[in-house]
Amino acid sequence: MNKAAMYILWAARLIAAIIMLQTLYFKFLAQPESVFIFSTLGIEPWGRIGSGIVELIASILILMPRTSWIGSGLGLGVMAGAIVAHLTILGIDVQGDGGYLFFLALTVATSCVIILFLTRKQWLLFLAGIFPSIFGEKIGRH
Repeated sequence: MNKAAMYILWAARLIAAIIMLQTLYFKFLAQPESVFIFSTLGIEPWGRIGSGIVELIASILILMPRTSWIGSGLGLGVMAGAIVAHLTILGIDVQGDGGYLFFLALTVATSCVIILFLTRKQWLLFLAGIFPSIFGEKIGRH
């Protein structure tokens, strides 16, 4: 991987992890904004606490180079849920935030996609070990 790609990878890792880690304050301390969101979704408190735990695990995994692809997969899954919730139930603007939380979810999702793209050899090797007939040929071409 060239230097530019490495810098982009680290920037994406830091952006995703920092955003997810800073939201843990709101989730774990049951801040009113977070309680409102998860109550509106009908999954308060377990959805709030559960998503916070998954985001904490994802953030830790993202910051470790060998596991950043696993963390970004987890992070992308959580952010996909958040984006769908904003588009279907919550709306883009939640309690007058001007779409800030929606923008953060898009930013983390984009960062996770970048991480997955730049670490594709790692997760393709993993998948080739599990499904050699499907992914083995794709690894051989790189």
